[in-house]
Amino acid sequence: QLQLVESGGGLVQPGGSLRLSCAASGAPLNRYDIGWFRLAPGKEREGVSCIDGRDGIPVYTGSVKGRFTISKDSAKNTVYLQINSLKPEDTANYYCAADLYVLGLCTLSSRAYDYWGQGTQVTVSS
Repeated sequence: QLQLVESGGGLVQPGGSLRLSCAASGAPLNRYDIGWFRLAPGKEREGVSCIDGRDGIPVYTGSVKGRFTISKDSAKNTVYLQINSLKPEDTANYYCAADLYVLGLCTLSSRAYDYWGQGTQVTVSS
């Protein structure tokens, strides 16, 4: 059974940076596409980035392009989300999720993902 654990969230000032980690256990990550999603109070869950299991090709939603970078370290079985130039509207609980890899790009649709972590809170405030 694949398990995911996020870490790295915190309180940061606008313009700051954080690196979120999604550590997997129970299966190698190259079998899965990994997505990062966020949920803010009063808003719907939003897919912000994903990376496909085989080729490591990233996908980003428009609002984070150029600020967020997704990467993975297969040796550590961990996916990272580097988030720069943080804005107050980035405040949310960030979750990683896994979808068994199929040919093609990963998706930012949360309905495709079967395994979820517990989330890590990111708060951007001065």
